[in-house]
Amino acid sequence: MSETAELYDEDYLLWTQEQAKLLREAAQHGINLPLDWNNLAEEIESLGRSDRRELRGRITTIIEHLLKLEHSPARQPAAGWRETLARTRRDAALLLKESPSLRREVPSVVDEAFANFAEFTIDELIRLGELDRKRRQEILGTPYHAEQVLGDWYPDEPEA
Repeated sequence: MSETAELYDEDYLLWTQEQAKLLREAAQHGINLPLDWNNLAEEIESLGRSDRRELRGRITTIIEHLLKLEHSPARQPAAGWRETLARTRRDAALLLKESPSLRREVPSVVDEAFANFAEFTIDELIRLGELDRKRRQEILGTPYHAEQVLGDWYPDEPEA
């Protein structure tokens, strides 16, 4: 198996980045093949970006359910929130296993997801009367960190 094929199996995101780079280098050297080199490189890069978008979606779901568990007094849906957390964390772990180079982006993806999406969950809890509006800024000013989001931490359990 070639080194490139091994990389494809071991880290899909890194493979897409390397292939796009090689396509652009080939285009600069004027390889005489009837290929749309720049758009091919762009498409390959977008395949890798889709993994990042998927990770962001998983992390956003995890943050939403952590916020509900931590700040909603409702107990009946809590079991479902915990189940969603477990399933979504497993999905994220599988994605990171398939594209390990994404792991270095996890802290920034968590920060970005919290900054852009936590307010929706907090505002929903306020609308439902489950959270006092006065706590909104305090909660939004205390983001979760990567270990809380992708680890096995739950808000009703002390941190290790």
